[in-house]
Parts: sequence; structure tokens; C-alpha cells
Amino acid sequence: MATPNLTAATVMNASAALLNDVAKSVYSFTAQLPYLNIALQELQEHFELNEIPVVDTVSAVVQVNAGVDHVGFSTTNPKLPDDLIEPQVLWERSRNINPFIPMTKVDFLPRFMEGVQTNVFQVYTWQNQEIRFLPCIQDNDIKMDYIKNLFVPFIDTDGTEEVGVINAATFLEYKTAGLCAEFIGENPTRAKDLNGYAQLAIDRVTGIGTKGRQAIITRRRPFRSGYKRRSFR
Repeated sequence: MATPNLTAATVMNASAALLNDVAKSVYSFTAQLPYLNIALQELQEHFELNEIPVVDTVSAVVQVNAGVDHVGFSTTNPKLPDDLIEPQVLWERSRNINPFIPMTKVDFLPRFMEGVQTNVFQVYTWQNQEIRFLPCIQDNDIKMDYIKNLFVPFIDTDGTEEVGVINAATFLEYKTAGLCAEFIGENPTRAKDLNGYAQLAIDRVTGIGTKGRQAIITRRRPFRSGYKRRSFR
């Protein structure tokens, strides 16, 4: 969800002001850019840790031909989405035939099913940054609900690149300024103050996201239901 006015320049101008350098004679865009990228990485990690919906997305249909047993980043077809960090739920169907049905995530693939001819995957595991399953004898499709990477490193020193998320400005401004104060200005006192404000800002952002998720009705899983995942070995 883009916010066109929140650009790298907006963040770095505010950061320079927090460092008493509105003219950016010391804290230029070029000097600040590496630290803005570090702040973006930290923001991504906060969003993932707190399950903020902005990192949730759904993949396009991934076609898996008969005999294929995994989907990875390095494979050509099928291939994982480039922005995938971790799959959350996988769905499968026969090629082009609805509906999709959920697959079960397991720690290890069931060895007793190796060599058994089947039309459906049923289970999958996430290992070595690959989705692995036992091959089917027919062509199937899968879809993924997954956590995505929001940011790619900013490289343009003119500051025109967009951040692209809501409510990120305050955290990024304080965090970028704090990093610059510590590692460029070597001013630990100013850095501590700015990082404190950044922490308050991220607490507000994650609080808003968490509050929004409280309206979602979820069904509690029965006690010890996790045994079903492990019993496939």
C-alpha cells in the first residue's frame, strides 16, 4: 500500500533536522542512505515479529508438474516468489480445477509415503529455503499465503525512492537520525535519545497493527493438536 509522499528524501530531511543540520552539510543524503536502509531492515523485522498485516500477501498460482518434489528460489519452474520470507499456509488443487484445499505443514516429510502414487501433496515442509513435498503423478497447482519482504535497499542519493508503507515515517526518521548520530557524529547521548523516540514510534505502529488484528475471529486449536503435524514421520 503506497504512500506517495513518504519518500527517502522526506525521511532524511527530517533526520537531518533532528541532528540540527537542516542544510545537510554533514548529514547529506549520501551519508544518511546506508543508515536509512538499516532502519528499513529493522522496521521489516518488527513487522514480521509482530505479525503486522502489511507483510502478509498471497502468491499467484504456482504450477507444479507431475514428478516435481520442491519449489525454491533457484529453480526456474516452479519458483518461489522473489519477495517471500516465509510461507504461512499452502493450498493445492488439481491443475486449473477449483477449489484449493489446504496442505498440512510438517517438520519432516512422511517416509512411509515415499514411492506411493498419489494425486495430491497433502503435506509439505519448509527446509533450506525450499518448499518440499512428495511428488504427485499428476500436474497440480499451489498457492501460498506468505510473509513478504517489503523493502529493497535504496540506492538513489536524490531521495526520490518511495518507502511504500503507512505509518512508517516517525520511526524511520528517528531511527535513521539515531544511527547517524552514533556512527557518523559519534554522539552516543544524542543517539540514545533518538533511539528512544524511535522505540516509542515503533511501539505505536505495532500497537495499531495488533489492535486491527484483534477484530479477526479465530478458532482456537484443541490442546495438543500439534501432535498431528509430527505423527507423519
